[in-house]
Amino acid sequence: MSATRPRIGAHVPTSGGMAKRSIAYALDVKAEAIQVFASNPRGWAMPEANFEADEAFRTKAGELDIATYVHAPFLINLGSPTVGTYENSLASTAYSLKRGAEIGALGVVIHTGSAVDVNHVAQAWKQIHEGMMPVLNSLGDDAPTLLLEPTAGQGQSLVKKLDDLTKYLEALEFHPKVGICLDTCHVFAAGHDISIKGGMTETLDLLVSIAGAERIQLIHANDSKDVCGALKDRHENIGDGKIGVDPFKELLAHPAVSNAPLILETPGQELEHGKEVALLKKMRG
Repeated sequence: MSATRPRIGAHVPTSGGMAKRSIAYALDVKAEAIQVFASNPRGWAMPEANFEADEAFRTKAGELDIATYVHAPFLINLGSPTVGTYENSLASTAYSLKRGAEIGALGVVIHTGSAVDVNHVAQAWKQIHEGMMPVLNSLGDDAPTLLLEPTAGQGQSLVKKLDDLTKYLEALEFHPKVGICLDTCHVFAAGHDISIKGGMTETLDLLVSIAGAERIQLIHANDSKDVCGALKDRHENIGDGKIGVDPFKELLAHPAVSNAPLILETPGQELEHGKEVALLKKMRG
């Protein structure tokens, strides 16, 4: 891929095996990049790796020039006031980074999470720093990047709006192995109006000023079922929601996403995702 043309793809299923099902799905929808779950997204289980299966997947993805990303379990909340949740979150994040390395992933996505209790916010930043710095410092140069994904801003979210990413990056000492995954539905739900003309460009400019363009390493390209500022994480197919098609043209034209693949997490399967991949590729030019 050209350095000025971001890859376009989708989150793909793994049931039936990544080397078979995930790759077949990628080929069906003509994806240039894919995202997978490396374990149960709604549980803490950390199954042993199947090295032969991992090698088969890495080989096929490499031959087809498909860039791979891992989405860590949704349960992860490094800011949780519950000791068990926090400890499981640390272990699951480290495991996801390990699995990412084993399958050749470029990045591992975790949600930025919540302090849950307003009185826990200061402690949340402290425990994120203390727990995650050893994990980050243990990563080799070839390890995947940890990609922070801001959520929809609900409750005691640690990243209610993009400005709060500064606190997260500070907690992680602006570690070189930390990047950003921007979800268009989430940022819209949190109150950044990317649906209006120039809104996407303004939002991306803001993100660059906060994190630097080099940290913007993945985009979750999702429309939204709900209006701007609704604080609801409900994805819609591109053009069928409240964001609309034109903002994605702005997104693809922005230099900060030139090396940040667009991954669909929208409703549907091969038929719908194939159409959306084609639409985004057409807008990319």
